[in-house]
Amino acid sequence: MAKTKEKTIALEPTEIEKATVNSDVEFIFEELEDLQKKIDTTKGVPEDLMDRMQKMLHRLNTMAKMGSYSIEFDNIARYINTITSIPWESRSEDKLDLVGTAELLEETHHGMQYVKDRVLEYLSTMILMRRKGQNAIARSPVILFVGLQGVGKTTMAISLAKALDRKFVRVAMGAIGSVTELRGRSKSFPESEPGQIIKAIIKTGVKNPVILLDEIEKASGEAGLQSDVIAALLEILDPRQNFEFRDHYVDFPYDLSEVLFVCSANNTGTLSAAIMDRLEVIKMPSYTNAEKEVIAKNYVFPEVLENSGLADGELTIEDTLWPGIVKPFGYDSGIRSIGRTLDSIARKAAKEIVEGKATQVHITAENLKHYLPQ
Repeated sequence: MAKTKEKTIALEPTEIEKATVNSDVEFIFEELEDLQKKIDTTKGVPEDLMDRMQKMLHRLNTMAKMGSYSIEFDNIARYINTITSIPWESRSEDKLDLVGTAELLEETHHGMQYVKDRVLEYLSTMILMRRKGQNAIARSPVILFVGLQGVGKTTMAISLAKALDRKFVRVAMGAIGSVTELRGRSKSFPESEPGQIIKAIIKTGVKNPVILLDEIEKASGEAGLQSDVIAALLEILDPRQNFEFRDHYVDFPYDLSEVLFVCSANNTGTLSAAIMDRLEVIKMPSYTNAEKEVIAKNYVFPEVLENSGLADGELTIEDTLWPGIVKPFGYDSGIRSIGRTLDSIARKAAKEIVEGKATQVHITAENLKHYLPQ
């Protein structure tokens, strides 16, 4: 009989326990006191949700006195830890500087003037709406960067977040296999947890981050689930609905209207008309070989040197060699292959320096083939 009773215990309070709970109740275990401290010190939690957690904690304390404390503790503790980790009122201040944003985009991305202009236009609209006291994000479509791999979709989203001085987090949509990945799963299920959106909010620690939904066209490869995932995305991306977004695990409305969502895709072929209506498409062009040379020399190479541990002057490349470094990978629309090539060169140079064979390495036409990856 005891075993049957334990299985039917639910996380929600019973009718008898729905009276107001005194948070000053004396707990018999230190773990319960720690949970109470988290509840008391978390700012901005809605009153109804606060009462729910208090009742759950009071019920857990009652169960502890009866000796069945461990049955529910993990589930309730995990739920309370999640709720108290969500930023209910913490937010960052936007830095709306059009000139500064233009300079930052020039520093981080070569060429792509059309894309930069579109981003600056988007930011200009935010600035004007902010002056009128309006929520610019709620009245603006969501940006969708479309382009082949390696053309800078993710880095452009990162630069936008940096320009606004907002926290940034990426959600890989290619891993979303069902709607529960976005919405979470009810806490009544064992090992349940919140969905990717709430997890992203928790990770940044603010309620107004920039969230990149990366490769949105690859969401849900399972038959029959694509429409469910797209329906959830429509709510998440629609400011007329996402101010009351309900994650199944949290089971309480959370306001996403301050989140700046940015999407990326390799193509738009699998996206429904309904979701495309919510997106503003910005096409990312492929790089020419001439652009790749500039990017490789002025953007990628300095980063490779920094990540490889090489000091200034320990690895140099003759200017005339950059077309030869880029050209073998001209089929690549982006710059990832160039990055891998330069990484390989840097690692070989680092090995020679560490072994004492050289104090510095200078790449010339004569030794380039030796340092290029085979």
